[in-house]
Amino acid sequence: MTSTRLIHTVGTGALEWLHAHRDQFRLEQDVDPEVGFLERFKPIGELAIICKVLFREGVAGSRQAQLARQLLDHAWGHALDGGRMLVRGQRIEPLSPIPFEVYLPFKELGYSDPEMERAFRRVQRLESFAALEMSSVRRLGLSAVQRRYGLPPRPPESEVVGRTWLGRTPEPWTAEGHIAYDITHTVFHLTDWGENPEGLPTPLADYLAVWLPVWLDDWLDLQRWDLLGELLVVDACLPRPTLDERAWEGFAAAQQPDGAMPALRTMPQGEPDEVFDLVYHPTLVAAFASVLATSRALTQLAHAPA
Repeated sequence: MTSTRLIHTVGTGALEWLHAHRDQFRLEQDVDPEVGFLERFKPIGELAIICKVLFREGVAGSRQAQLARQLLDHAWGHALDGGRMLVRGQRIEPLSPIPFEVYLPFKELGYSDPEMERAFRRVQRLESFAALEMSSVRRLGLSAVQRRYGLPPRPPESEVVGRTWLGRTPEPWTAEGHIAYDITHTVFHLTDWGENPEGLPTPLADYLAVWLPVWLDDWLDLQRWDLLGELLVVDACLPRPTLDERAWEGFAAAQQPDGAMPALRTMPQGEPDEVFDLVYHPTLVAAFASVLATSRALTQLAHAPA
């Protein structure tokens, strides 16, 4: 089994980098709505989810917990202007699920905006919202968000999962990059970002137990660190995680001294904002994978024979 210290160190470094670059989790106030005002919300929502996992798993040290809380306070108070930017985003793109998907993890962590909630409930009642065309994985995620908020999922997740790539358990050698990301997010939604491994249907867990080690080897050899990190999260979401030693050692070796994780092979070059946009996601994923895998490793150690 991989060293718990090595796994934990990846997360501490990633969180330090994210905190040092917190001002770059920003929105573009004057962007033309036609080119995607809501696109810049995605990093903030992902940050909130990872911080929620960190607090939930309870394996962070006091400094990690402090940095995570400061990141959340900064993202909510400055980038989102106390939730007002989410309301604005909902008004600009009324049918978009993005504002509420970003809002939910903040709400679960104690931040709230009543106007945002009223706006979303109004949108939820629209037949047009339920009729929005999207991929099966995207629909699964939206149904999970509705359930977590306490609304009836439209449609229920059980009706959607069989339409996803993973839900059909097809030929594993066809799992190229885009499919692999769909696989990871299917697992994230079904397990509530690792909180409920039992939410993954047994046939899917059995399929992943056989083929995930193969995919880990593939994307480690390709040095696709962003995707490898997400697959390491999937491993930690399984009922019996492997905590693959070779994959974790390669992943940790790719991390930069300042905690940043490149997406592919080596660190990109360019202006700071350009580099941030290319690196923030794999670094968030590194923090996510580290927290969840550390928690699972400690659980395994606690239940190991004396």
